[in-house]
Amino acid sequence: MRVQFLGGASRVGSLGMLLDHDHDLLLFDYGYLPSKPPGYPMKAPPVRNAYLSHAHIDHSGMVPWLCGRHDTNVFATLPTIATSDLLFEDSIKVLDLEGYPQPFDEDDLETTRRNTREMRWGETRKEGDLEITSHSAGHIPGATMYETVNREIILFTGDIHTLSTELVWGAKPVKCDTLVLESTYAGRRHPDRLKLDHDFLKKVEEILDRGGKVIIPAFAVGRTQEMLLILRRKRFEIWLDGMGKRVNRIYLDYPEALRSAMKLRKAVKDAKRVRSERGRERALKGEIIISTSGMLDGGPVLRYIDKIKDDPKSGILLTGYQVEGTNGRRLKESGVLKISGASVKVECEVSFFDFSAHADHDDLLKFIDGCDPERVILCHGDSRELLASDIEGREVLMPKEGEWVVL
Repeated sequence: MRVQFLGGASRVGSLGMLLDHDHDLLLFDYGYLPSKPPGYPMKAPPVRNAYLSHAHIDHSGMVPWLCGRHDTNVFATLPTIATSDLLFEDSIKVLDLEGYPQPFDEDDLETTRRNTREMRWGETRKEGDLEITSHSAGHIPGATMYETVNREIILFTGDIHTLSTELVWGAKPVKCDTLVLESTYAGRRHPDRLKLDHDFLKKVEEILDRGGKVIIPAFAVGRTQEMLLILRRKRFEIWLDGMGKRVNRIYLDYPEALRSAMKLRKAVKDAKRVRSERGRERALKGEIIISTSGMLDGGPVLRYIDKIKDDPKSGILLTGYQVEGTNGRRLKESGVLKISGASVKVECEVSFFDFSAHADHDDLLKFIDGCDPERVILCHGDSRELLASDIEGREVLMPKEGEWVVL
């Protein structure tokens, strides 16, 4: 057997890994990086079956291209299927607005819907003499690791989070011979989670106490729900806008993918949903607004920020990683934001809280020890060398995009 990364080997984003087993190709993930311009993977050859770890665009975004060109079957959990379909539709709109060529169209989306199959956690599928079993990856609801078993065991993690959050239970190690591991947070350590939650809520209260409004840009898939669960500990007035509203409904349809469907259902019920322009005006008279997009590259959140950007009492609380070249990264580094094509200086407070859904450096090392592989293949990381230097007693490989690795 051998593997090849079509993207996402030496950098975060556009992950896609081919597994060649006796000249039968399988594909694990196939995404693009939503940067400006978008970062696409190498073109995939014809593959009969693909396995999708989760819905985020940097892992799933090119699946419609794959299905449209090669009529590939795609296997994933039901939460992943539903949320990825939502994101595929949004991708077409976003790329069109930004003026970039479309890698796929509505016909490709229809083919993808026809070709997508459910694969539940713990289920095993046969691929010739290979057995593929899915396991929870933490990260977001429905996220999956894939274990392939033949003469040796290979575990492909996708994105993982080993610590339990308000939203999902953490991933557990799976014994394997070869571990294909994401390394997004190689060399970096998360703040203590309890302290992070405390500091975040304290900052929200501080802004509200001085008479300001709190704007929380949040990814629709995963982060919006995490914010609702954390904020429900206090009696805040929360308004919710953007795609996260639709993702809430999807997740509540699949309670088995959640740590506590009851808590999420209550948090969603307690939040006020924006349904119209009049609703947006009412939201601005409230306390907290959670809205997409998480990286400020569009969505209703920019309208809210435009209204409070000159108010030093108000605050924008960034809660997720801001990709280089995005509006959110610009705001974080320079205090400048593009709104309706114009660069504007933001005078309100801007704070960043690292609510990552990825395992950090130390947790990745613990996960490796728990899996106890002979070989570790590091991917999906800009600083994977830093993680490799701390892995002892195992073969460590860091292939480049397009390079075949024989197992």
